[in-house]
Amino acid sequence: MAEFPAPKEGFVLTYLVVSRDIDTSRRFYTEVLGGETVLATPDFSIVAIANGWVTITAGGGPTPDKPTVTLEPPSDLDRASGFLNLRVADIYAIYESWQARGANFLTPPIDRGAEIRCYMRDPDGHLIEVGQLVAHPAEPGP
Repeated sequence: MAEFPAPKEGFVLTYLVVSRDIDTSRRFYTEVLGGETVLATPDFSIVAIANGWVTITAGGGPTPDKPTVTLEPPSDLDRASGFLNLRVADIYAIYESWQARGANFLTPPIDRGAEIRCYMRDPDGHLIEVGQLVAHPAEPGP
């Protein structure tokens, strides 16, 4: 069983997904992408995936610690201010596997020289980049 993301020291990185249907999103991150449910409640879920975690929650209005912020799933799928970025070892195998499990890809993988990448969406429309690095970028100059 995957560990709950509560570090004893330092920190861990999790990605928060605001969902219209927490159970549907949890199933996407477990059944399609191969994650493991760490916690599932009616209000939120945590899924361990690869070497990180996805926290899935419903939208909601401001709270005392974010007094002017409202959480909501994407409303315009043609605009994004951030997205989950998954690096894979074999993009063609992942593409075939996840597509067979129901992933909604925008295009097949596209070779861009140093990387091959494609994008998909989760059930709420959150954009997810899937990429394979095929050549290391040049080292930065002095």
